[in-house]
Amino acid sequence: MFTFSAFPQSQTNERARWFTDARFGMFIHWGVYSGAEGFWKGEKLRNDNDYAEWIMYRNRIDREEYLSLLNRFDWDKIDPEEWVILAKNSGMKYVTLTAKHHDGFALWDSQVSDYDLGNYTSPKRDIVKELADACQKHGLKLGLYYSHWVDWEHEFGWDHTKEITGIAPEKYDRYWQEKVIPQVRELLINYGEIGMFWFDMWIHHSETVVTKEQLLQLKGLIRELQPNCIVNSRLGLSIEEDPDVDFKTLGDNQLGSQKEDFPWQSPATVAHSWGFHSEDTDWKSTTTLLKSLINNVSLNGNFMLNIGPRANGDVPYEISQRMLEMGKWLDVNGESIYGAEAFDLDKDLHDWGKITCKKEGNKTKLYLHVFNWPLNKKLNFTGISATPEKIYLLTDKQQKPLSFKHTGVFTQIDLPAMEPDPYISVLVVEYDQYPETVQKLVAKTTDGGFSLTPRNLIYSKDEIKIQTKSRRGTIPEFTPVVGSQKMKWKIYVDEPGTKTVDISYSFQGKNPKSKLVISGFDTALTHQVEPTGKTVGEPNSDWVIDNFKSFSLGEIHFPEKGFYEINLEAEPGRNEEIKFQWIWLK
Repeated sequence: MFTFSAFPQSQTNERARWFTDARFGMFIHWGVYSGAEGFWKGEKLRNDNDYAEWIMYRNRIDREEYLSLLNRFDWDKIDPEEWVILAKNSGMKYVTLTAKHHDGFALWDSQVSDYDLGNYTSPKRDIVKELADACQKHGLKLGLYYSHWVDWEHEFGWDHTKEITGIAPEKYDRYWQEKVIPQVRELLINYGEIGMFWFDMWIHHSETVVTKEQLLQLKGLIRELQPNCIVNSRLGLSIEEDPDVDFKTLGDNQLGSQKEDFPWQSPATVAHSWGFHSEDTDWKSTTTLLKSLINNVSLNGNFMLNIGPRANGDVPYEISQRMLEMGKWLDVNGESIYGAEAFDLDKDLHDWGKITCKKEGNKTKLYLHVFNWPLNKKLNFTGISATPEKIYLLTDKQQKPLSFKHTGVFTQIDLPAMEPDPYISVLVVEYDQYPETVQKLVAKTTDGGFSLTPRNLIYSKDEIKIQTKSRRGTIPEFTPVVGSQKMKWKIYVDEPGTKTVDISYSFQGKNPKSKLVISGFDTALTHQVEPTGKTVGEPNSDWVIDNFKSFSLGEIHFPEKGFYEINLEAEPGRNEEIKFQWIWLK
């Protein structure tokens, strides 16, 4: 069913090999709450996050009355195989179903509890079995979500009202031993191979009623009965605390921000709610979802995208449409995703997109995912000293070579006039070995300049502090400079020439004594700091903020191609502050 590549990351165990090759999966949030569609007796869910699967808790619905929602289900129409087919046609390699969510209701005929589908359908339905059979039929891995920490149904399960009353550990352990352990055992022995158990404790166990011993008991049960089943960190044990945890789960809709050497995953939605909500309308575009998938793979991560079917089994058109469009893109470009991994260059080095990588014997393929097709039809690629063997479009089955120029650590690729893909086009760059990289460079941008910021410098005399953007982004990111400071950047110039130099900063004093000097090669440009004043960030909103202004300082001549260092020396006057933003060379 799965063919494995070489380990895509160094801290991947044998169990998780299929997972790091698969990269893309489906999450299914479906249960009793699907019948409510975000409303109970005419009242909308009592939380602005609109997580429809929380309606039992949010709207304080009685345990038995909650089950009246099952009367809205069209059991003749509900077919879990359709969800699996949608996943397969969308290019997904595994499916994870909410077998028991926080409401405590099991989607199988559990012999442990009467709060399950077998006791409330006639003839009995077992959605877990139907989904498991469909996954096996269509060659997808089966994952099961099980809410172990939170259970609103069981007398001694955790719900957050117990933050008021508390619960004795021995009573919570009764829930654990009476429901959690035996139900997970049922799932492990009755439904064939389970590829993944996905738990949902979103904080560390030390902050909850659950003990580490209970979590180890649960994980031990899985290791005993299905030793190849992988387990996520929302079990309540971090990878750092327990290396036997197979992969890390990020926060809801949290994308990766750094390369990791262990397996990890983002759970994500197409709109906002996980369970179906009739007023969920903030749909992400297909391009946005593809960028999220690519971003994660470029950092060694997976992406699990959710569907929230209705009570008749239908998947909202806005979700299925986008997933099928992703599937068509993966039919052509999946080589750059499945079994691919991160490459060694900085994730934010290039402004045109992201890079994934595959090693095939001694050869290496880099996949350049171009989010923004350059207007001048030239793609600037920085950081690798080796000359590519060949560059071509992944859409081109004939692999017709694209022309390119390579010098030093800079490759400029000639692109066709028409972008080949309406979403994201992919270039393949082949090398005869794994290419060495030059780190800590500032890359040439799509429009041929160099943007030097506090985030991509290679040296500062004193530690710098970066103030992130604020006031809804109207105040940009900057570094305050209050004492003598020196910063340094490294660039590669691919041809001799002269570049203009601009600097952007904010200065709020009067009669400044501060001075800035930018130097490169044999040129030093001195700038007397000027007051930049205030501006209005948002019209008609009493929104007065510091103004950031750019100043042209002159030119620096680079006599030959090669590496150059660009230096900034800042000498603030006494009790003066310069809010430095960026330097621009072009």
